[in-house]
Amino acid sequence: MVQRGHGAIINISSGATTTPGPGTGIYGATKAALESLTRVWAAEFGPAGVRVNALAAGPTRTEGTAAFGDAFEAAGKAVALQRLADAEEIAGAVTFLASQAAGYINGTTLSAMGGMPALG
Repeated sequence: MVQRGHGAIINISSGATTTPGPGTGIYGATKAALESLTRVWAAEFGPAGVRVNALAAGPTRTEGTAAFGDAFEAAGKAVALQRLADAEEIAGAVTFLASQAAGYINGTTLSAMGGMPALG
């Protein structure tokens, strides 16, 4: 990307960085570190035309989370939209960050958490 003079890196973070819960300490801390790395890389690679952003995903329905059953489904009630995200919605946010429509977005974390932080 640096040699081409353009590109986009999107790191996948989590709502656990801003709305931690019991048992998410290590996970949230590693995702917070990833968001810090995102900002550092944005400063380092930005001059070469490479944008670096993160996407903080809220509770998302996937094949992997299906194993958690009703307990995970209940997590959807903890967000302002009162539902889990579909994987396609998170993919759409990543696609946006990778696109030229986000060409001036660099070094930030986009929240795709259904309004979870709004509920405190």
